[in-house]
Amino acid sequence: MPENDQYEELQKRIAGLAERVYALEVRAGLRASQPGLSVKRRREATAENPAVSSSLESRIGGHWLNRVGIIAVLLGVSYFLRYAFENRWIAAEGRVVIGLVAGLAVVFWSEHIRRQGQIIFSHSLKAVGIGVLYLSLWASSQLYQLAPIGLAFAAMSVVTAATVALALWQDSLVVAGFALVGAFITPLVLSTGENNATSLFSYVAILNAGALVLLRFRPWNRLLVGSFVGTLILYSGWHARYYTVDQFWIAFGFATLFFTAFAVVPWVARSERDSTPVLLVAPANAAVYFVEVYELFSHVGKHIAAAWAAVVLGCLYFLIGLFLSTGPEVTSSLHWAIGAGLLVIATPVGLEGHWITIGWFFEAGALVWVGHRTLTRSLKYVGAVALALGVARLMAFDNFTVSRIVFNHRMLTFAVAIAVLASIARVVARSAVGQDRRALPILIVSINLLALHALNQEIGSAYQQQAARDFAYSAMWMVYGAGLMIAGFWWKSQFVRWQALILIAITVGKVFIYDTASLDIGYRILSFIALGLLLLATSYSYEKKRSPG
Repeated sequence: MPENDQYEELQKRIAGLAERVYALEVRAGLRASQPGLSVKRRREATAENPAVSSSLESRIGGHWLNRVGIIAVLLGVSYFLRYAFENRWIAAEGRVVIGLVAGLAVVFWSEHIRRQGQIIFSHSLKAVGIGVLYLSLWASSQLYQLAPIGLAFAAMSVVTAATVALALWQDSLVVAGFALVGAFITPLVLSTGENNATSLFSYVAILNAGALVLLRFRPWNRLLVGSFVGTLILYSGWHARYYTVDQFWIAFGFATLFFTAFAVVPWVARSERDSTPVLLVAPANAAVYFVEVYELFSHVGKHIAAAWAAVVLGCLYFLIGLFLSTGPEVTSSLHWAIGAGLLVIATPVGLEGHWITIGWFFEAGALVWVGHRTLTRSLKYVGAVALALGVARLMAFDNFTVSRIVFNHRMLTFAVAIAVLASIARVVARSAVGQDRRALPILIVSINLLALHALNQEIGSAYQQQAARDFAYSAMWMVYGAGLMIAGFWWKSQFVRWQALILIAITVGKVFIYDTASLDIGYRILSFIALGLLLLATSYSYEKKRSPG
C-alpha cells in the first residue's frame, strides 16, 4: 500500500477509535454528551492534513503519473535498444551485457520502490527484471552462442537461487513464484534437442526438494501446485519425445522419485495439510504416477506387473492414511480413498473375464467392511463404486459359455455377488448411521434381481424346448416368490413381502396371458394348479397373520 494511503487509513482508524472512546465515556457518565463533537474534531483533523483532504490528487499526481512515467521510460528505452540492434550499433556481447545490467538494475530499483511502500508495483518490477536476466542468459547461449550451455545453465540456477533467497528474506510468495517459474523454464529455453534424461531429472528433483524446503518453512502451498505441474510438463515432454524401452529404469526410477517427493507433502506442510493445494496434489500425484507406471510396463508387455504396481501403490496409500489418522480427518480419509481406488483399478488391469467381476465384488465387500469398522466414509463410497461396477459388469458385459448346469463359472460369479451383497446388507443393517441404512432396500432388491437373473440363465441353458423353458420360468418364479413370502414372514419384513407379492403378480400375469396361449395343455394345467396353490397358501398366511389367535 502507498505511504500516503497507509497514512490516510491510519488517520481514519484513529478517528474511529476516538469516536468509540467518546461514546463509551458518555454512556459511563464520565463526559457530557456534545453532539457532533467527534465529527467536528475529525473534520478539523482532515482539514489540517492536506494528504488526507487531497487523497485523490495525491494518487493521481504522486502514483499514477509515476507509474505511467515508468512505463513510458521502459518503452522508450526498449524502442531505442531495438533500433540500435537493428542498425547494428551494439554488438551481440554488448546486447547481453546491457540485458544483464538492465535486469539487475530493475531488480535493485524494485527494492527501492518496495521500501517506499509500493509493494505490488515492486513485485511487477522484479518480474520484469528477473525475466530480463533469464532472457539475456538464454540469448547468450542459444541465440548468440557466446556462452556454453553448462555455463548458462549454472548462471540461470544462480538467478533462481538468488530469487528464492530474496523471497525468503522478504517473506514474499510472489517472488518465490517468479523463482519457480524461471527454474522450470530454464531447461526448456536452454534445450539443445539432445536426450540427457539423467541431468534433466536430477535438476527437476533438486527443484522439487527446494519447493519442499520452502513449504516446510513458509505456508506457500500454492508453490506445490506449480512444482507439480512443472515436473509433469518436463517429464511428459521428455517421455513423448525421447523415451525408448532401453531407458525403462531411468524413467521408472525418476518417476518414483518425483512421486515420493509429492507423497511426503502432508508431513512437510503440517500447518497447511488440509489446504486445497495439498488436497488437490495428493490424488493427482497418485493418478499421474500410476499412469506413468502403466505406460512403462505396457511398453514391455507386462500388464500384470502394472496391476501389482497398482496394488502396492494402493496399500502404500492405506499406510499413509493410517499414519495420518492422528491429523486432520480430511487428509487421512482422502488417502484411504485413493488407496481403495487404486485397488479397484488394479482389478481390470491384472485380471480378465469374469474374474474382474469377482475381484470387484470382493474389493467392495472389503472396503465397505473396513470403512464401517474405521468409520471412514470415503472407503464406503469407493466400496459402493466397486459394487456398482461389479453389478453392471455382471448384468451387462459378462458372457458365459457353460457346459453343465449350476456347477459352472457363471453360477460361481453370481454366488460371489449375492454373498457379498448379503454381507454388505448385514453390515448396513447393523450400522448405527441412519444414512447407511438407507442403502439396505437397494441391496435387498439387488440380491433378488441377481438371484432371479442367475436362475433364469440356468433355465435357459438347461431346456432347449421352448414350452419346457417357459413352464420352468413360471415354476421357478412361483417357488422363488413363495420363498420370499416365507422369508418376509420369518423376518417380519413388510418390504420383503412386498417384493414377493410383486413377483407373484408378475407370475400371475405370465400364466394367464402368456402361458395360456403358448403352452401345451399339460404344462398349462400344471402352471394353473401350481399358481392356484401358491395364491391360496399366500392368502392363508396373511389371514393367519391377521388372526388374533
